[in-house]
Amino acid sequence: MSRAPKFWHKPKPDWRAQMLRPLGSVYAAATARRLARGHPVKLDIPVVCVGNINAGGTGKTPTVIAVVEHLRGLFHEPHVVTRGYGGSLQGPVQVDPARHKARHVGDEPLLLANFAEVWVAKDRAAGARAAQKAGATVIVLDDGFQNPAIAQDLSIVVVDAEKGFGNGLCLPAGPLREPAHVGLARADLLLSIGDDAAQQGFEPAEKPANLPHVRAALKPLQTGMDWSDTRAFAFAGIGHPEKFFATLKGLGATLVHTEALEDHQPLTGTLMARLETDAKAKNAQLITTEKDAARLPAAYLGKVITLPVRLDLPPQNALFDALGQLKKPR
Repeated sequence: MSRAPKFWHKPKPDWRAQMLRPLGSVYAAATARRLARGHPVKLDIPVVCVGNINAGGTGKTPTVIAVVEHLRGLFHEPHVVTRGYGGSLQGPVQVDPARHKARHVGDEPLLLANFAEVWVAKDRAAGARAAQKAGATVIVLDDGFQNPAIAQDLSIVVVDAEKGFGNGLCLPAGPLREPAHVGLARADLLLSIGDDAAQQGFEPAEKPANLPHVRAALKPLQTGMDWSDTRAFAFAGIGHPEKFFATLKGLGATLVHTEALEDHQPLTGTLMARLETDAKAKNAQLITTEKDAARLPAAYLGKVITLPVRLDLPPQNALFDALGQLKKPR
């Protein structure tokens, strides 16, 4: 996925967005038509959808991790079903990190497989059925909020509190897959992710008054590493790499170079050799995100430090309350 245009995130649509606005209306109509014509499959077990209205990175993957970990604490056996963006396999196939590579199943499923059983399936309903047959007591859909294949018991919309819903327009005029007010009217919960300053400035007018709104932040996982002595050559191919770089700086690392790659960009041997050479020339350590690490060639797994982040939620919140209301496993 290429980097999002900067004009998408201006508070008001500029001339480029206005020119593309008719195409955005067509995109929104196509999404609405697809949802209206869908015939969702109703499973015997609960389905939790972690999705978004924005295209690109909103913090969806850390949210899925937080959801599956909380569900396991409720004695569920959660399985994640995902389309496997960037992977070649059609599925349904259960992700096996010992056998599959990012080119087969995508980088996010490989990361998520460290926390739960994960199924890649272009046909999400088929993937969910396979997961249920394999023993899942709850399905967590990674993305799929605009996909009508499966009936959802809990639909969570994740949004970046700093960027919000951008200029409010649909692709390609803006960052949205459907108008924000339409999507939020269909959601069960809004989860905004960002620091205190971003959260204070995020009060979406499109949010229905009765829609629960949970605020959370992404925090680095405490690994005991002292970053203050680290000269970092940081690279990231995620939705908003600047947030990763800012996190590293906030930990005390010295950023001698930052390399923003395209979202999900393949980390080829040629690219990694160039990054390694440049890092050595600057006497710096290669550092990347967990999601990018899933795409590293085997030869570089021991050469690149990974900075993991986790979703930081208040102990009592509407998300955990909603997960607790799901049908209990037998």
